Amino acid sequence: MKIIDGGVTAAEGFQAAGLAAGIKKGNTKDMALVYSEKPCVAAGTFTTNVVKAAPVKWDQHIVYEAPTAQAIVCNSGVANACTGEEGYGYCKETAKIAAEVLQIPEDSVLVASTGVIGKQLPMDLLGTGVKNLVPLLSHTREAGKLAAQSIMTTDTVSKEVAVTMEIGGKTVTLGGMCKGSGMIHPNMCTMLGFLTTDVAISKELLQKALSTVVKDTYNMVSVDGDTSTNDTVLLLANGAAGNAEITEEKEDYQTFLDALLYVNTCLAKKIAGDGEGATALFEVKVVGAESKEQAVTLSKSIITSNLTKAAIFGHDANWGRILCAMGYSGAQFDPEKVDLYFESKAGKLQIIKDGVATDYSEEEATKILSEKEVTAIADVKMGEATATAWGCDLTYDYVKINADYRS
Repeated sequence: MKIIDGGVTAAEGFQAAGLAAGIKKGNTKDMALVYSEKPCVAAGTFTTNVVKAAPVKWDQHIVYEAPTAQAIVCNSGVANACTGEEGYGYCKETAKIAAEVLQIPEDSVLVASTGVIGKQLPMDLLGTGVKNLVPLLSHTREAGKLAAQSIMTTDTVSKEVAVTMEIGGKTVTLGGMCKGSGMIHPNMCTMLGFLTTDVAISKELLQKALSTVVKDTYNMVSVDGDTSTNDTVLLLANGAAGNAEITEEKEDYQTFLDALLYVNTCLAKKIAGDGEGATALFEVKVVGAESKEQAVTLSKSIITSNLTKAAIFGHDANWGRILCAMGYSGAQFDPEKVDLYFESKAGKLQIIKDGVATDYSEEEATKILSEKEVTAIADVKMGEATATAWGCDLTYDYVKINADYRS
């Protein structure tokens, strides 16, 4: 696998565009279009929130029931959530407009929205936006960047990644973009992710691959404990690479799965590191667990602890908060066997051994915790299972951002 500079336009046969349609204030980019020249098999994972936005319901219909997909229309600024039949009708109307302009079937158009919950989409602006996006479609790197910028809400940076790999003697490319900064919490953590690949693969295995990697990537991210109504990850594969179609879980499938895991891990970490108001990416590794489930439970509990997140913001090695979060997680372990380390570019330091504080240097701990990426490693000494979760520190700015989000 080779990491390349790219996003959704990196794979053969994919184009993208982004623009300001007037949905958001200040002439801010707020609409994106991703298009494949060939029909694609599609896979998707969606929010587990009982309250599901209209686009989630529409996309579930397309992914689960339509034979192919070929385009994704995304707007930011208005979430089209809690909008009833009218909101769902707007999804259908958006797909119809895009289908007519692109000359593709209506049931091959996926839609996504992100922004304020409860407002109806301004369909006059959205419809015009779709029509204006199509002439802008391009394979270029710049087009991919514009699309990534156009799906942002409170994100401070756009988020893209791409890789190539060899499958069946052919070069296969996988690229993606996502948005997410606040209202981020698994399961299927407000985040949107769009992935494109030119691999030839069966729809069944594409879905299996996506569902598999989501468990260890997006489902291991938490910024603030709020699971959105709109969370959606879509993966389109158009087969343009020309490899023999992957229909079995053999070497070619594993190669693609590894690449998909890498891409989604990168995107998940970008979301965590760009948490609203965040100054640091906070990574938690639980090792020595007796089962994967136990490791996941413990790591998630630490990453979602507001007290721990606040300590990370203060560069304070307040390890008691981490042990406390482990203790109320519901997972069983012996606290008198736990070892805990802090690690960053500034070094690695053992904070507790067998549940008791070591004679560590507070000055050195503060130095390690002052980096922009900080890792806590908890060893529970019960087995070989591991899990990694990602989050961020909790800052004053998180409250400021969300106190006036609608204004």
